[in-house]
Amino acid sequence: MEATHIGFPPLTMAVFVAIAVGALLLDMVTHRGDKPISLTKASVWSVFWILISLGFAAFLYYQHGAEVASLFVTGYALEKVLSVDNLFVFMAIFAWFKVPDGLRHRVLYWGIIGAIVFRGVFVAIGTGLLAFGPWVEIVFAVIVAWTAIMMLRSGGDDGEEDYSTHMAYRFAKKLFPVWPKLHGNRFFVRRKELEIELTKPENKGMSLAAKGGLFATPLFLCLVVAEVSDVLFAFDSVPAVIAVSREPLIVYSAMLFAILGLRTMYFVLEALKRYLVHLEKAVIALLFFIAIKLGLNATDHIFHHGYKIGANTSLMIVMVVLLIGVVASVIFPEKEDSQAESN
Repeated sequence: MEATHIGFPPLTMAVFVAIAVGALLLDMVTHRGDKPISLTKASVWSVFWILISLGFAAFLYYQHGAEVASLFVTGYALEKVLSVDNLFVFMAIFAWFKVPDGLRHRVLYWGIIGAIVFRGVFVAIGTGLLAFGPWVEIVFAVIVAWTAIMMLRSGGDDGEEDYSTHMAYRFAKKLFPVWPKLHGNRFFVRRKELEIELTKPENKGMSLAAKGGLFATPLFLCLVVAEVSDVLFAFDSVPAVIAVSREPLIVYSAMLFAILGLRTMYFVLEALKRYLVHLEKAVIALLFFIAIKLGLNATDHIFHHGYKIGANTSLMIVMVVLLIGVVASVIFPEKEDSQAESN
């Protein structure tokens, strides 16, 4: 069978595109309202997205063998668990902007669309850079290890950040005049509509900027901050997943299928955040593991020492570390809660 320039036959490419586009359309149609998503509904959808991903893994197993399927599942699991920390950042962003529960999935939807686009760009650049030799892998290993060290040093600090100083917030305010109140589920409002709003008693004393026919709402500022935060996160996660495979389709498909389930996974994590107290430690451990894997692979190309971590071994380590993080959270819950109760 004829292969494409990225190493996979047209059938595999067609199946991937069909599933990805179909999943995006399904997500768009089924989450159009502005009602909060319940934990039960979010959990069911999260399981559904996992099954879709495993279905694609089964297709890869049937068409290309166990190793390719294992690489995909490893990359998928890595992106999924690394995204947990990013979703916790989204929770802080939504809280600061005071975004109602019913509007959060709208911001997440457009944020995920942006994440899919930017991941594609970063994967193309990242896998292309590997052609320059093993020293690029060493740079990637340093980036991943540095991320783990920064997370370790932060010690799970939950201090609230002032997002009015965020570079994305300030940039968005320079592009558009801002109406300081939410206006339904809209990112932008026309001046004519706001002139009517100013006649209402609750908006007494408010005024519009001298120029501008289109005003951004806090929901748009929230989206921009969340999107830029995700792009910065991609600088860490893309090298980590590239450590699993150099094949662009494996890397991008693993990331895309993991991202597709993030919108519903957010609401599951929001409900379970206080229980998954040791999951971030598992994420840190996985980042150190990925840095070691990248370093071993790069130095083997340079010094030919013969030490490598195989695809199946990587998958097993990722799954075991993730399971340990979840089990540890159940066995050793947050101590502060019990102390607060006693006080």
